[in-house]
Amino acid sequence: MAIRDVVSADGTNIVYRVSGRADARPLVLLHGWSADLRCWGRAADELAARFLVIAVDLRGHGYSDAPATGYDDPKNWAADVAAVLAGEGIESGALLLGWSYGGIVLSDYLTVYGTGAVAGVIYSGSMANLGRGVPGAETGPAMQAAIPGVFEESAGRAVRAFGAFGNANTGPGADKGPDAQRLFGISLATPPAVRKALFYRTVDNTETLRTLDVPVLVQHGTADPVVPIDNGRYIFEAVPDARASFWEGAQHGLFIEDHARFVAEVSEFADSL
Repeated sequence: MAIRDVVSADGTNIVYRVSGRADARPLVLLHGWSADLRCWGRAADELAARFLVIAVDLRGHGYSDAPATGYDDPKNWAADVAAVLAGEGIESGALLLGWSYGGIVLSDYLTVYGTGAVAGVIYSGSMANLGRGVPGAETGPAMQAAIPGVFEESAGRAVRAFGAFGNANTGPGADKGPDAQRLFGISLATPPAVRKALFYRTVDNTETLRTLDVPVLVQHGTADPVVPIDNGRYIFEAVPDARASFWEGAQHGLFIEDHARFVAEVSEFADSL
């Protein structure tokens, strides 16, 4: 396992962790809003047994730089992913996996750079678009309940606001307590200004979805209270070569709620490419 970094097009330093087999297919993990590369937990460790896993800290998160501006420009997000791929010398065959907001980021990348370096794409509890009135960009009730409190600089108010997510990121079960606390801590560690800035942009990647020439897997919980399943269905219906796995009764963080199923589905999809 190694921690590495690259400089993106606008000078932002992007940090990522590499684990697994150097000769295996690259699997790039793009986390969600107010998370970081540690969010994947046991799923990332198990995926490393068969992939070269590249878990990225998105700009403004984890150990990556948090510039004061630029979060509203899709080209910046696209360039961050491109810089990581270039840093690892990946020119083809990569599998991109985006969770939650990570799905928007990978869609930004595909819109700007295309699929030359990509063999397949996975949207897990995610969306491709963002903004009021944009199709496939609905906000779930847990997210609605958390805003605007999660943008607060007051620690007490932010803590209470993040409580609105409840078990959404982990699913029910006492055994998920340590995972829930890890995600909670990561969210609070993300600068409040960054948490807010990520929502202050509008992007519609629908045309990219409609013209994708690589296979896509959509994983989505039917009871996701953060990113409604209709957003997953929107991606599935727009992409020419898409397959779907809708998890009945599951919520937002499928890789924690049932990590064994998550790993199995990612592996099976990769085998089909």
